Amino acid sequence: MSSSSARGDQWTFLTNHARVLLWIARDPEVRLRDVAAGIGITERAVQIIVADLEAAGYLTRTRVGRRNRYTIDSTVALRHPSEADHPVGDLLGAFLHREDTPESAVTEPEAAARS
Repeated sequence: MSSSSARGDQWTFLTNHARVLLWIARDPEVRLRDVAAGIGITERAVQIIVADLEAAGYLTRTRVGRRNRYTIDSTVALRHPSEADHPVGDLLGAFLHREDTPESAVTEPEAAARS
């Protein structure tokens, strides 16, 4: 097997930051250990990513009892200069939108991502 085909099996298009944000958009009350298990990274890595996203203004964390509820600001621009003219809501909308889902059945995280 060539080294290029071995490397070709390793990369993905989305970063872990994007994956964490998508998980939170789908379920604003998700536990970080569930995000970690779903993505396949450590819970500590998810905690660091959530702190990064919060510091950059992409999400806010609100304590509700013993749990956290996350709110995403879909108007914040993507970070890379070549994508800075797009809000993060465009990315969320692309991944959360389902062609076969009637508008009346859109869940709260999907509706929040579109606004």
